[in-house]
Amino acid sequence: MDFPDRDDVDHLIDAQSLPPFARVRYEPATETVSDPARATQDELATLALDDLRDGATVAVGVGSRGIHAIDDITEAVVASLAERGFDPVLVPAMGSHGGATADGQREVLKSLDITEERMGAPIDARMDVEQVGTVTVGDTEMPVHVSAAALAADAVLVVNRVKAHTNFTGPIESGLTKMTVVGLGKQRGAKAFHSTAIEEGYVETLEPALSVITEAAPLLGGVAVVENFEEEIAAVEAVPAESFVDREPELLELANEEMPTLPVDEIDLLVVDELGKEVSGAGMDTNVIGRYRVLNAPDPEDPSIKLIYARGLTEATKGNGNGIGLADLTREAAVDQLDLQKTYANAFTSGSLAKAKLPVVTPDDEFAIRTALSALGGYDPDTVRILWIQNTEDLSELSVSEAVVPDLPDAATVVDRESLTFEDGTAAFRES
Repeated sequence: MDFPDRDDVDHLIDAQSLPPFARVRYEPATETVSDPARATQDELATLALDDLRDGATVAVGVGSRGIHAIDDITEAVVASLAERGFDPVLVPAMGSHGGATADGQREVLKSLDITEERMGAPIDARMDVEQVGTVTVGDTEMPVHVSAAALAADAVLVVNRVKAHTNFTGPIESGLTKMTVVGLGKQRGAKAFHSTAIEEGYVETLEPALSVITEAAPLLGGVAVVENFEEEIAAVEAVPAESFVDREPELLELANEEMPTLPVDEIDLLVVDELGKEVSGAGMDTNVIGRYRVLNAPDPEDPSIKLIYARGLTEATKGNGNGIGLADLTREAAVDQLDLQKTYANAFTSGSLAKAKLPVVTPDDEFAIRTALSALGGYDPDTVRILWIQNTEDLSELSVSEAVVPDLPDAATVVDRESLTFEDGTAAFRES
């Protein structure tokens, strides 16, 4: 697809005066686990595994991106199981991620530094599933699928972060239950779940599906990880399978207290340097930007952001631009990074088509900012509220327009004043 060159559109929108900016350090108080691997080993020691025979195979479901120290935590899980006389095997538990192929899911694990060589355990990445039952949710009958690799093991243990989900709000969101139902369901299971959940409700679908799986599969439990504002580990906990539904709401409450948020809620323009699957399952954390864009699920009340400009994709997302549709503007350089096969595989499986839509594509940063400021209507550089962040996970340093400074919380400190400049259309901040 050909997009307009700068010469084609330059005359359509006049250049505006830019506001002054401040560089801000944002440091809310956090909880931190100093040694996540040791904490993992200590927690696993509390999980009852006495019913397993010596040499039993344990499928370790893993694969969520963006989790701090996930390689160390997974390595600790494998080592702990091996020390107790079991035979661990790593099973990618990521639904359709990696383009819904075995090689793609191995590649995702490799990007997390989870390899057979480092972990000391084989990886069974086959996409085959078995239907282990059905559930009726509202008026919908849903087949429940589980990875054949997981079912072939004597026991199953999942490792995942508990956090706010990017599509819905409820007592159970992202975590051990969702990884068991959706992640270990591979593409077919994830597709069946999302199709039902969009119509009948996410929690309403998760809980009965989990019950079917715990009856049909040897699910031991999981290792739950909670992260803090600084993207470090705030808590690690081993949770028995029968306690998932009871314990996850409490862990989710902790995660919500610790999760990154923007320092203010009223924003005219949010500029995001990069989006990616390792940042959030939705590319940009929907709870940070206040946009779910999911059928039958209202958007979060806060923050209120009028326009979002997404500048590009992370290297680690490998072209999966799921979430770019949450933005109002992007630039041609970001579109050039897209791998539509991976992006569409994600969208088709989740049913959240809006996240894969293309926003308005501009030739460069300068014209994107010019377009956004014009679209705000009644633009005034003295009052416009702009936040500029690297991504929705790393919010400890950001740039804000001067009008935002008086509303910053106590945990935010202005460290410098700066000016937004453009060189050959590309944005850069300079000290004032």
